Amino acid sequence: MEKKNKKVVVLPCSGIGKVFGALARETTYELVERVRPNSAVTTCLAKLVIEDTETKQLVKENPVITIDGCPKECARKSAESQGVNVARSFQTIDFYKAHKDMKPEGISELDETGRRLAAIAADELATVIDELAVQEEQ
Repeated sequence: MEKKNKKVVVLPCSGIGKVFGALARETTYELVERVRPNSAVTTCLAKLVIEDTETKQLVKENPVITIDGCPKECARKSAESQGVNVARSFQTIDFYKAHKDMKPEGISELDETGRRLAAIAADELATVIDELAVQEEQ
C-alpha cells in the first residue's frame, strides 16, 4: 500500500466567554501556525454546521480532530452531527490537569500563562497530527 500525506483538520470549540474555549482556539492556532503548519489546518466550526461546500469537502477528504473547552464536547458533537468521522477528540481541561501549575486566565484573549499552556498542548498534539497526516492508500 502506498502512503499519502493528508492535512489534518483541527476543529476547536467556539467557547466564547470561557477560558477553556479560548485555550482550545489558541491551541489550534499554535498547531496550525507554529507546530505543524504543513500538515494541520483549521476552519470555522460554524461553516461546517451551515454545510459550507468547501468545508464539507475539507473534512470529508482529511482526518479531523476536535479540541473542546468543556465536557459538553460541542465541537465533537457538532462535527459528528454533520457526518464527520472525528479521528480524535480532546478537552483542554485535560491539558490543564496535566500542568496544574499553569492555570490560564482570560476570556477573549489568554494571559501569558494560558498562551504557554496552549503552546505546550500544541506540542503534545504534534504526534497525533503526524500520525493522522500519513494515511495508507487503499
